[in-house]
Amino acid sequence: MMLSPRLQTLVRFGLVGVLGFLVDATVLHLLVSFCGLGLLAARACSFLCAATTTWAANRIFTFTAVPRLGRALLAEWAAYFVASLGGGLVNYLVFAAAIHLSDRLHDFPTIAVAIGTLAGMVFNFLMYSKYVFRPLN
Repeated sequence: MMLSPRLQTLVRFGLVGVLGFLVDATVLHLLVSFCGLGLLAARACSFLCAATTTWAANRIFTFTAVPRLGRALLAEWAAYFVASLGGGLVNYLVFAAAIHLSDRLHDFPTIAVAIGTLAGMVFNFLMYSKYVFRPLN
């Protein structure tokens, strides 16, 4: 069965989201376990790492059909990061609420990361497809 181009893009976006989640959760774990950072500070750092990873992966895997001639990489990354802030804010607030409302999630923050990640995905997809990975005029 052949998927429509839009559905193919959504599937690729979801796969990149899984990669971003893995980077986010791994960096969070390392910063908390080995560097002694608190969960909220570590999450801010892990989000930056995950956002940079997903920008690169979305650029080369998800939104490959979008011509980007003339757009500087740093400008595209900056646009991606700004677009990520809305979804990242949703993601972070859901994560923070989860670890504060549940002792179990505080003890297992990877689950809270997953909940936050899912909460921000729809917003991010819309922002990326409309404002970041769009054809230049």
